[in-house]
Amino acid sequence: MTIMDAPLAGGTARRLDLIGRGLLAIASVATVGAFVEGCTVVAAAGDDRIWVDFWRTTAYLVFAGLFAMLALAPRTRWGVWELVFVQKVSLVVFGALVGDVNEASRATLVDLGLVVVLAVSYPLCRGWYTWRSRAVAPE
Repeated sequence: MTIMDAPLAGGTARRLDLIGRGLLAIASVATVGAFVEGCTVVAAAGDDRIWVDFWRTTAYLVFAGLFAMLALAPRTRWGVWELVFVQKVSLVVFGALVGDVNEASRATLVDLGLVVVLAVSYPLCRGWYTWRSRAVAPE
């Protein structure tokens, strides 16, 4: 048994879990900050951008919620880790492909930071435990 498979009752494994959860909580709060900033963008948007800016801004709330769900209960919902990780990685790859267009450079760096947070938090929080039989099954 490795330290990553040790029970969460105490010791190092528990501290690692708390670090991972803390990183996810920071990501959630930062994403709420992006939502607030997005509201100002939507308020100033012209007719040609208002829909996409509104869509993106409301998506920040979805991701803030997903990060919060992972922080609060990282081992209870199948597929949430993987869905969030794949979406963020795809944005980073696409951002690298399109280069410096519109807001791509800044957004790519932000999403790269979120990929790092997820990649670090997943093993710290034992995200793979969601696939064990005791995890809450989707209905």
